Amino acid sequence: MNSAINFIFFDVGNTLLFANRERIHAPLTACGFTPDPEHLRDLERRTKSQFDSLMTKDGSHDHSFWWLFYSQLLAEIGLHDDAVRDQLVTNIRDSANWDIVPPGTREHLQKIGTRYPLGIISNADGRIEDVLRRSNIADCFRTITDSGLIGYEKPHPEIFRQALKSLHAAPEESLFVGDVYSVDYLGATRVGMQAMLMDISGAYRDKPLPRVESLEELQIRLST
Repeated sequence: MNSAINFIFFDVGNTLLFANRERIHAPLTACGFTPDPEHLRDLERRTKSQFDSLMTKDGSHDHSFWWLFYSQLLAEIGLHDDAVRDQLVTNIRDSANWDIVPPGTREHLQKIGTRYPLGIISNADGRIEDVLRRSNIADCFRTITDSGLIGYEKPHPEIFRQALKSLHAAPEESLFVGDVYSVDYLGATRVGMQAMLMDISGAYRDKPLPRVESLEELQIRLST
């Protein structure tokens, strides 16, 4: 790991906290469908590839990652219902539904935080600090930059600049850890930050990109 790193910023969703699928997928349950976890992981990998391709062409896309994800999921399970899709997208974009905390998350963050000031940069709805607090990890971070409060979403450079300013951090000495190449990795590196993909799904396993698959692995990488 680059010894010049003095600050670390984290994404939240699919990096530190994970979706409460039971709650989010209630509309599917009401229709008699229960998605298979492996199907969801495979679909996440495929959707990231599709979304990254669309985003890297022009930096924007008419539909969100989750609109693509759930459109494809419903097509694959044979449920053609736009109202269900739209409700699923609404549910997963509600930060309150991202409250699954992997075991050891707080402990790993505390260990990393003994060496580096930590911050959050999240595309959220203005309530991500509340979610982090309820998940018992908010106090691990010195600053929390929420797109819902500042008016800019990743990969827009301004959200990264405001987060850097909040910790008085220079971009070249800062690492950002997030899970989507076109949003997190490119967004961070385009403002001069270093970046690492939290690739739990394995979407980027075959790509020549800096990546880890757990906070524990990141902690080890930071120590080498």
